[in-house]
Amino acid sequence: MRVWLLTLDSQLSTSMLLGIFGGSFDPVHNGHLALARACQDQASLDAIWFMPTAVQPLKQQGPHATDAQRAEMLRLAIGGEPSWTMCTLEIDRGGPSFTVDTLRQLHDELPDASLFFLFGSDALRDVERWKEPSEIFRLATPLVVHRAGEPPPDLESLAAFCDADKQPRRIEMPAVDISSTEIRRRVAAGEPIDDMAPSAVTDYIAQHRIYRSA
Repeated sequence: MRVWLLTLDSQLSTSMLLGIFGGSFDPVHNGHLALARACQDQASLDAIWFMPTAVQPLKQQGPHATDAQRAEMLRLAIGGEPSWTMCTLEIDRGGPSFTVDTLRQLHDELPDASLFFLFGSDALRDVERWKEPSEIFRLATPLVVHRAGEPPPDLESLAAFCDADKQPRRIEMPAVDISSTEIRRRVAAGEPIDDMAPSAVTDYIAQHRIYRSA
């Protein structure tokens, strides 16, 4: 096992249902946590690993906060959930964070775990632009999150990329009108963000003056 995996031994089991939730988390906010909770409850996941990216391939601009700051904000946000953890595999690897590379590594190192890949229905429009989407969905079952008030996701278009035993599942969650972009804008403008992220995260952003010049 790699060093990063050894730090997660308390969550490992041979047959666990493991959700992988990747993103910039710049910063993590209450919407991210609601999505993870909905997926865990409705798909009966044993654990969720939040996977902060090093560089998202489809985003022209990299993260505004440092890798260390984004990782620490995640730790603070999920500290009260024993089945949630933050995994730095992609940050440690560096460079563009391709989901297929991450899932291959997890599959090799946790061959008996059942992997699930969590993402919002808004990401469906980009699936064809992902690196090796068919391989992604050979390795992991997609959990597509439908936020209340949005059009239902077109799972049929996604099913063409998926193995027969890993067909996409629709996950329902409440409407959450929060984005990392809006949090960064508010901080830069001196506006409050108290209702958008856990208090430990908002306190950390204030103490370290993150996003003040965003």
